[in-house]
Amino acid sequence: MQQITRLKKYSNRRLYDTKQSKYVTLGEVRELIRNGQWVKIVEAKTQEDVTAFILTQIILEQSRSKNTLLPVPLLHLAIQYGDNVLQEFFEKYLQQVLQAYLEYGKSMDEQFRKWLMLGSELSRVTQENIRNLNFLNPF
Repeated sequence: MQQITRLKKYSNRRLYDTKQSKYVTLGEVRELIRNGQWVKIVEAKTQEDVTAFILTQIILEQSRSKNTLLPVPLLHLAIQYGDNVLQEFFEKYLQQVLQAYLEYGKSMDEQFRKWLMLGSELSRVTQENIRNLNFLNPF
């Protein structure tokens, strides 16, 4: 089971890591997640779960440098049809598509690794055959 790092969000927008007894930045939370750690963030005063809000904030901060997160037409549709359509899309489809994409990438990486190993094995066998041929040929 995945261990979860619990953070408290205070009214001054600071995040406190209860395990390490220190304040952390959004960048540090992003690095925790990139390293495979799961986080749960609760409002210190109300104990309300604000994990989704903080993770969204991290994604928005990260995309700020590129000035884009989602295509403009998609943003227009999301605003036009409201939160329900966007929430349904993210819950039902986007997560499945992203998971399939990641799994496909892993399988392609593994297949490429196998091809490289096969190529290096063939090179070794070819080199041995050439040496054996030279040994038989006195010229």
